[in-house]
Amino acid sequence: MANIPECPPSLKPIQHYLKTAAEHDARDPVVAYWCRLHALQVGLKLTQKKTPEETKVLMALMDWLEETKKEQKDNEAISNEVAAQAHLENYALKLFLYADKQDREQNYGKNVVKAFYTAGMIYDVLTTFGELTDEATQNRKYAKWKAAYIHNCLKNGETPVPGPMPTEDSQSEDTPADSTPESHPQAPGFLPVNPTLPSVPSSLPSVPTSFPSVPSSFNNSLPDANTAMRAASQLPPVPYTPDPNPGGFVPYDPSQQPIPAQTPVYTSSSVAQLTPEQITKAQKYCKFANSALNYDDVQTAITNLRNALELLQTGRDPA
Repeated sequence: MANIPECPPSLKPIQHYLKTAAEHDARDPVVAYWCRLHALQVGLKLTQKKTPEETKVLMALMDWLEETKKEQKDNEAISNEVAAQAHLENYALKLFLYADKQDREQNYGKNVVKAFYTAGMIYDVLTTFGELTDEATQNRKYAKWKAAYIHNCLKNGETPVPGPMPTEDSQSEDTPADSTPESHPQAPGFLPVNPTLPSVPSSLPSVPTSFPSVPSSFNNSLPDANTAMRAASQLPPVPYTPDPNPGGFVPYDPSQQPIPAQTPVYTSSSVAQLTPEQITKAQKYCKFANSALNYDDVQTAITNLRNALELLQTGRDPA
């Protein structure tokens, strides 16, 4: 358990990350570590001249991170940024899919708000490793909006609308006039590497732009990681490919895909001279392949392993 002093008002922006870290100290030390590291990075940028109270909090964070890294030196997801990024991406996606599934099934309660809330926090933490992908950026925006929206609905005794909130433009273009949101609940297609996530409306309904604090009555009740995994695994594990017609997706059908004329054959003697960046990229392909196998997505695993092999053998990144 980290012994971090209470944040002064000037460090309020990092409180969300510290709270998320505290909730994961026992559940997932990797999430706890990177949440506190992100909090430290944000805190250092908030003010140029630090007050004694600010310095005390930030120094405590530094000490905790240094000690934890020594204790967890054998934990690759703490010592290796590539492994850490893959771990956090999977965890954020798992929480997001759990919350989205509950939302679309209209099972509203504290767990849904908490899962959306935490997914948004983890996506923030992922910016530690660089710019987010388009999918992750969209996912983060949607999770934060949904957490605020459902929280306000429950607080005001209103029934939330499941899924993305329809807009006048989207309803006129993509949805028949007599359709209702409840008549078209569609779970997002699940791909561990490049998931197809629900679209975020261009103009969101009037909800707070800042992320709301979760009431103390929620008792930090994040769903157990295994429970969330089981819930997410119930989604159809069928990959999706973009529909040529805008506005929809069609199931992936191997029989309709072109077969490559020739598959490259590599020998043990063909090994390229790689730069550190290329080695890191190959490691990432392997991590993605392992992630895909965790969700029984064999095709995605094969694709990433082939990409890694071609990069190692030829030095050319096939992506």
